[in-house]
Amino acid sequence: MQMIINIEDDVVADAKTLAKHERKTLDEFVVDLVKERVERGMPLKRNGVPLIKRNPTGRTVTLEFVNELRDEDP
Repeated sequence: MQMIINIEDDVVADAKTLAKHERKTLDEFVVDLVKERVERGMPLKRNGVPLIKRNPTGRTVTLEFVNELRDEDP
């Protein structure tokens, strides 16, 4: 699939340099970079705040649920 994206000139220049160093085309380098990032998954923090992994089968966190947890804690 082809796609047009806007990337700053200095980033493209750096990517070309790294791709050449790894003996890859720019396309191959960018695809590998994106795949590597996807495999790592979601970041552990965003803006310094720890992120909680979402459990698709888990319970929705509501104010009532938080209150229940707080009330259970001795």
